[in-house]
Amino acid sequence: MRVSLNWLKELVDINMSPEELGRVLTIAGFELEELIDLRANADGVVVGKVIERSQHPNADKLSVCKVDIGADELLDIVCGASNVKADIFVTVATVGTFLPAINLKLKPTKLRGEPSEGMICSLTELGLEKESDGIYIFAEEDIKPGDDVRPLLGLDDVILDLATTANRADALSMVGIAREVAALTGVEARLPEIKEQDIASNSSLVIEIQEPAACMAYISTVIEGVKVAPSPDWLKWRLEAAGTRPINNVVDITNYVLLEWGQPLHAFDREKLQQVAANNDLTIGVRFAQSGEKLKTLDEQERNLSTQNLLITANNKPVALGGVMGGESTEVDENTSNIVLEAALFDPVAIRRSSRAQSLRSEASTRYERGVNQVELESACKRAIALLQELASGTPVAQAMSDHRLDFSKLDAIELRLSRINQILGTVNNEDGIGYIKAADVESILGALGCNLQPVTEKENTWLVKVPPYRYRDLEREIDLIEEVARLYGYDRFCDTLPNKTEPGYLSTEYAIKNKLRAILRGVGLTEVVQYSLVKPTGKEVTLANPLFAEYSALRSELFSGLLDAFVYNQSQGNGALNAFEIERVFYQEDRLQERDSVAGIMGGNITSQGMWVDGGKGTPMTWYQAKGVLENVFNNLGVSVEYRPASHEERLHPGRTAALWMQGKRLGVFGQIHPQLAQKRDLANEVYLFELDFSILLTALDRDAITTPKFKTYSTYPGSARDLAFFAPLDLSVATIEKAMSKAGGKLLQRVEVFDEYKGKNVPEGQRSLAFNLVYQAGDRTLTDKDVDPVHQKVRDTLVKKFDVTLRS
Repeated sequence: MRVSLNWLKELVDINMSPEELGRVLTIAGFELEELIDLRANADGVVVGKVIERSQHPNADKLSVCKVDIGADELLDIVCGASNVKADIFVTVATVGTFLPAINLKLKPTKLRGEPSEGMICSLTELGLEKESDGIYIFAEEDIKPGDDVRPLLGLDDVILDLATTANRADALSMVGIAREVAALTGVEARLPEIKEQDIASNSSLVIEIQEPAACMAYISTVIEGVKVAPSPDWLKWRLEAAGTRPINNVVDITNYVLLEWGQPLHAFDREKLQQVAANNDLTIGVRFAQSGEKLKTLDEQERNLSTQNLLITANNKPVALGGVMGGESTEVDENTSNIVLEAALFDPVAIRRSSRAQSLRSEASTRYERGVNQVELESACKRAIALLQELASGTPVAQAMSDHRLDFSKLDAIELRLSRINQILGTVNNEDGIGYIKAADVESILGALGCNLQPVTEKENTWLVKVPPYRYRDLEREIDLIEEVARLYGYDRFCDTLPNKTEPGYLSTEYAIKNKLRAILRGVGLTEVVQYSLVKPTGKEVTLANPLFAEYSALRSELFSGLLDAFVYNQSQGNGALNAFEIERVFYQEDRLQERDSVAGIMGGNITSQGMWVDGGKGTPMTWYQAKGVLENVFNNLGVSVEYRPASHEERLHPGRTAALWMQGKRLGVFGQIHPQLAQKRDLANEVYLFELDFSILLTALDRDAITTPKFKTYSTYPGSARDLAFFAPLDLSVATIEKAMSKAGGKLLQRVEVFDEYKGKNVPEGQRSLAFNLVYQAGDRTLTDKDVDPVHQKVRDTLVKKFDVTLRS
């Protein structure tokens, strides 16, 4: 919100510098983002009168002027403007003046041989216009040479650019800021004078609200005899100070009241409304758009309307996007003589949805979305009508109104306790030293905000507080009132106290293990990626009821899709295979919406590149066993044992090269190679591997202390004894099952079991395969002999024969 200090001073007495006022407002919660001193734009620029103008002897487009600036001697100034002439008052930048708008410091100079002692300025050179046709000529007659031009051009002002929070809709107006400054400085605000209007109703103007929940009140006023013309300078300057471009007096008045009261208004050309309605009798309506309807708005955009768009209609024909922007077909222009003025109250949610549906925001929609003061609608309307009478010679002839507003007199009062205030806010620095906020301070602060406090007789230092209507959306509970007391009392007056006892911070078990897992995954060569949790819906995900965009309207249920998209994108950009992982939240629907942390990864290239000399620049595809080895390395670093079981339920993975991962009797996740059909569809090589793990299963199996602070385990200094074992085994018997049985039978001496050969074909019985394992036996306190190893190894052999009916070959 850009606040003009001169405008603000008309509404409230200010006895401090702009910098101090900005500091006070910042402490109160309205951060001063920028202080713009317009006075610097024309410091040293004065009124000058052109006494004589003659043609430059050496240039056709230059003039030599004798200019009176109230000094003892006339100045010689060379001017290139076509509208310069004798006997006019102009703006003159004297020698030594710096003009920030064009970054120029005036020095005595010669132009084509003629001396020039200053510059006759245009409004562009003073920072008031982007482009000017020529120099600025004063129309005033009561000025004299040498006067400071700043008061005459509205440049004796300071602009405070304040950041307002979303809950303070009232602060998006000069009246709201004036009330705030009055409460902070202990003075009274002077609201603009409201001229009472006695306007009769007319059967030719009717209001029809089809959506009273979306439009609580609507006032429509017919004003005839309007003369559309440029606005007076004071009105232009105030709009420009607020960052609004002046258009004409009618539109400028609606924008002025918007800035002054925070109440959006809109003016329709009555004859254009009647033309759209195809009738001289107008029924102004408010309804939601129907599918297929269109409207061309003031920004010249043809808009396809949705059922979320709130419309203003004339005899049921769309003429404006309610609370957002008017329609081009009923725009006020220089030929307008009669207008219909709209002043309405729209529901914030309805306007927010309508605005977002068209990706269109305006000053009006910004205010409606936050909530407009419902009580002062008539005041803003009357203020606009009075200005239209004064500045546009309009005459109000008819008015209609529809009102469905809340009765604010029936709102419940809020109980406020001084004990609760002191409990929440603690001690403060007051005039008596360090103490607590007093009851008198509470009454003074809230009274200055417009609240009505009634003491509760049966409770000490307790009040029933009725908040002013313009703050009813913001002040709803006791804690809201306590916040206001703290804000206006001054955050800088609160005591700085440290906690009595401090303790070192620490990460939770979940975060500690998660960080360790990240480090391990990075350690095996994978890159961490972070992707949006919002995805495009495919029918399986949990969808959002109120999404920002259709492309991000669902919550992801798995991480595979995002990783696969990232892999494809990196490959298409020439970055090669992406070996990556992600640890993030996924969402799913069972009896209710649930969420969990998931760990997923994708691999498709060598973790350690051998360089172009070895692979010829083509790269070496990663094998299934290499990818499995990377995952095994992760599990080994975590100190967990994972069992691989055949699986084929995941449609995106190869049915013959997919394993379900099990740990401690629970399904941990899945690992496998991408399905050939999916690889072909996404233009990928077949050698791409995916894994996804349930983090909660890992979390229950891991010990925080063991993961975050691993303990050293002694290793054996004695050599191991290796034995090979080969046999025929049924095809449906998995290697993982065999290894598990071997490890159990071998006991503590059996340190490692590793398969190193598989053969199917000639000389192998039907329905079987030949497997060969390497078994390593080792003890930590001695070198094992054959007497130690043979019995254990024989037990392993017997177990395999007995349990799985294998045929031993060695």
